[in-house]
Amino acid sequence: MYVLFEGIDTCGKSTQIELISQKHPEIIVTHEPGGTAFGQKAREILLSDSLASKRAELLLFLADRAEHYQEVISPNQDKVIISDRGFLSGIGYALANGDFDFDELVSLNRFALEGHFPDKVILFLTDMKTLEERTSVKCLDGIELRGLEYLLKVQEHMKESILKLGIPHLFVDATEDIETIHTHITDYLRNTL
Repeated sequence: MYVLFEGIDTCGKSTQIELISQKHPEIIVTHEPGGTAFGQKAREILLSDSLASKRAELLLFLADRAEHYQEVISPNQDKVIISDRGFLSGIGYALANGDFDFDELVSLNRFALEGHFPDKVILFLTDMKTLEERTSVKCLDGIELRGLEYLLKVQEHMKESILKLGIPHLFVDATEDIETIHTHITDYLRNTL
């Protein structure tokens, strides 16, 4: 069972993944980009926001995704895998960057994932006020420095993409407290964990 935790920066994905992994140490926790040796190198390039070409950025994300699928997801399909980010972030960021076609992005991601989209997606949805509060107390990476409006645009593209693709999902109100969010998620994943 491959479960994707999605959302923009500071929405609380990592906190919830940590809570679940403490209670269920048998699950495999991974992340994109950076869940493999190649991915760690790709992540450094991507977070520095040093690429002039948005197509190059997209292709680097896709290369990381293909390697991640081959190294982590495919060999562990008999286990529960929770990934902090994945292909929906890839589509959301690409659409927010501009001149990309949704169907083309889906096709490229399907290729990178060898035709296997996640079984379930949990998308954390935040708002401008919460985003402002949380980003004000951290050092922003190159992608976060593109602005809060940009991040909320990415979030909207992720939500629309889930609905278009019809993947089983849970939308989480990321402005709620940690325990409430945790309860929603564990209820949703009750038959999975």
